Amino acid sequence: MNDDVPDTVPEVRPAAAGTAVAERAVTGSEKETLHRYLRKHRAALLAKLDGLAERQARWPLTPTGTNLLGLVKHVAGVQAGYFGEVFGRPLPDAPAWLESWEGDDMFAGPDETMADVIAFAHRSAAHADARIEALDLDARGTVPWWPEGRRSVTLHQVLVHMGSEVARHAGHADIIREMLDGTAGDGDGNLAEKTSAEWVAWREHLVEVAEQAGLRDLST
Repeated sequence: MNDDVPDTVPEVRPAAAGTAVAERAVTGSEKETLHRYLRKHRAALLAKLDGLAERQARWPLTPTGTNLLGLVKHVAGVQAGYFGEVFGRPLPDAPAWLESWEGDDMFAGPDETMADVIAFAHRSAAHADARIEALDLDARGTVPWWPEGRRSVTLHQVLVHMGSEVARHAGHADIIREMLDGTAGDGDGNLAEKTSAEWVAWREHLVEVAEQAGLRDLST
């Protein structure tokens, strides 16, 4: 396991098959479909931690500090709120950081391990899944942190909201992991089949295209 963080463009490494749950069934109720995609995106996000050391998982790779372990922790916390507190069943023994609005959910502190965050993610998911299975799509809840006038929601609305939220952060995680060590895709056939040399050539081609576009801007 390499605990280095990148200072150059890493070599592309396709993610191992089976690292994320592929939920491709086309049958089921509307609630089952929404829940299935939520689980799929959730598993894809969590899989981005596979094989990383503690330092790598925490390493910020954007100006705003986005890091993989923080993304997992944030999604688990948001999930706990939307499927717990909103529907009157808060997550039992919730950690203190869950009530913070100071960004404490966007990184793992020195007293937290990657295993701690992963365990919390699984606990949050199990709690959310139990609430989803117990409620009808038209079950009503209240989002206290939303503006007045929009706080009353249904499970249907929350499932759509959280599916979008988790997919968005799973996409962030795709890019962060690729920048860390070149691991790309979810291992379920969503990455083009190229050799390492072909990926290098492809990136160089895109650099050339960008440079040509820049020269065109200069000439206008």
